[in-house]
Amino acid sequence: MDHTPHHPERHPRGTASWGTAVKATLHCLTGCAIGEILGMVIGTALGWGNVPTMVLAIGLAFLFGYSFTLFAVLRAGLGLKAAIKVALAADTVSIAVMELVDNAIIALTPGALEAHLTDGLFWSALLGGFAVAFVITTPVNKWMIGRGKGHAVVHAHE
Repeated sequence: MDHTPHHPERHPRGTASWGTAVKATLHCLTGCAIGEILGMVIGTALGWGNVPTMVLAIGLAFLFGYSFTLFAVLRAGLGLKAAIKVALAADTVSIAVMELVDNAIIALTPGALEAHLTDGLFWSALLGGFAVAFVITTPVNKWMIGRGKGHAVVHAHE
């Protein structure tokens, strides 16, 4: 049996499993959802307009998205500076795609921006946006991981 580490039939260059991509995307989605919902709740509670509320929500989505990865690689024994670099490398594209898609869907859903936290339309637009963002972001993550980018950077340190 051939024990070559990169045998072409077993490890085609540029591939990653869908399971790995789904796991990475769910990881990103969790952080994004917590941050975005928290931002929407805070902005709405303070009576802010749509733009400042969305800026806060997107900022918190990035913060929480990065934090999940940061804590994981810190637990794995990486120093803080190296862990921050890994988190930025692992999540920036994934969070950006997730937030772009989710916020575009909210913005394009009639009445969603005017809806309040108690309205079903608010939650259906937000959760529907995350569902579509998940479907779009998963292949992006699969492609990136297959090229040693994105969450592949995290797995190298676990």
